[in-house]
Amino acid sequence: MTTPRHYITTTIPYVNARPHLGFALELVQADTLARHRRRRGDDVRLLSGTDDNSLKNVLAAEAAGVDVRTLVDRNADAFAALRDPLALSLDDFIRTSSDPRHRAGVERLWRRCAEAGDLYRTAYEGLYCVGCEQFYTPEELVDGRCAEHGTEPQRVAEENWFFRLSRHADRLRELITGGALRIEPVARRNEVLALIDGGLHDFSVSRSHTRARGWGIPVPDDPDQVVYVWWDALGNYVTSLGYGTDDPAYQRWWAAADRRVHLVGKGVVRFHAVYWPAMLLSAGLPLPTDILVHDYLTVGGRKISKSGNGTTVDPVALTAAFGTDAVRWWLLRDVPRIGDADFTEERLIARADADFAGGLGNLVHRIVTMVHRYRAGTVPALGTDRFAVTALLDVCRAAPGRIDAALGDFDFRRAVGAAWDIVEEANRCIDAARPWELARAERQGNADAAERLDAVLAALVTACRVLGDELWPFVPGAAERIARQVTPVGGALPEAAPLFGRLRD
Repeated sequence: MTTPRHYITTTIPYVNARPHLGFALELVQADTLARHRRRRGDDVRLLSGTDDNSLKNVLAAEAAGVDVRTLVDRNADAFAALRDPLALSLDDFIRTSSDPRHRAGVERLWRRCAEAGDLYRTAYEGLYCVGCEQFYTPEELVDGRCAEHGTEPQRVAEENWFFRLSRHADRLRELITGGALRIEPVARRNEVLALIDGGLHDFSVSRSHTRARGWGIPVPDDPDQVVYVWWDALGNYVTSLGYGTDDPAYQRWWAAADRRVHLVGKGVVRFHAVYWPAMLLSAGLPLPTDILVHDYLTVGGRKISKSGNGTTVDPVALTAAFGTDAVRWWLLRDVPRIGDADFTEERLIARADADFAGGLGNLVHRIVTMVHRYRAGTVPALGTDRFAVTALLDVCRAAPGRIDAALGDFDFRRAVGAAWDIVEEANRCIDAARPWELARAERQGNADAAERLDAVLAALVTACRVLGDELWPFVPGAAERIARQVTPVGGALPEAAPLFGRLRD
């Protein structure tokens, strides 16, 4: 039996500014999925990167009075540096402007689509949102403005290369409705199907060299044109695997992977669930198997943004102030599967203090203290006690399957909840069994009480060990502290010590 193989990717953000907490959400979600599948014994490759070849980046550099390369390098480095503050287990990180793998792959993808007859050059005039890097029809605007950015698009007229998106509409619909291309949640799947049913129009896949300020990958055999940034960026999922250089990684992680999973924000569903699969169909390449869509983080009801306006939240500063586990925990515990989530530091602090200091930390400390007090730090052998621990052991046994199912549904809150049920059941077990009373009865010579105390302590330590194991994909630092506290050293557990401090005194 072969080991399942999962290729998991994030989107690659523009680098017109430094990273914000909204993208950190996607990184943490992707990392959690990757860690979880690795914990289950699967082969996993986790990719992120930066989208360097955008007009937004060029305009940001002009506004800052620096050359484009300087701005792109500086901000791309800031995105790459999220690895340690967010405890990311990335296997690869690609930069589209400087990674030699990327241009070769984009050029090959372009030529494959050209050979399929899906590229043609024509004059065009339309409304262009620089923020989205996308043309819109008047019907797609809200009061004449881009719904995503609230800005009036520019009117652009030039001759570009176009991709025959319309040719692939029927096949896309068939793949989505048949489940070969899975889009979650269902509301996003329905959104994509409605887009297809409304009629897919061919879209521009190049920009004039002049309008792009010369920044980007030249169109093969047409140096007066630059490859459209979304065509360029979407290709990273295969170019990072050496698609343009015959690297065997492409075969291993794309062509032969069991799951090819893209995590994306709701604002870029069209590109990932329509444009990208159509490009792959044209080139004769396998499609992603899963497109998992998250909603936005907001501040005061407004989408978190790199551009400021009072909505920027720096994830590095946040982890420096409150710790990596607290930030990851809030993103996974409090952000719903469907719907935007409003962020405040107070909410993060309250969640961390309630769950870490008051929940996990208190539980583990109580249990280890009792093992030392009543059994000199030695954990009794696990037995059974239908009166006190059966329910706890049942919850522990059920947790892995429930977490698997929740993460399979792209529901991080439900997955964390399945682990948290162990905490709640362990507390109920302590309240029901009352180990201190069993210890008192044992000292009075009650052999049955001694046996029951052994069973209770063993089950409680087992629960802590399951927690340490199952929480590792979500909060690896906290999980490792729990695991160390309930792992014997020299035959006995380490002395009980506080695992988590309170963030608010």
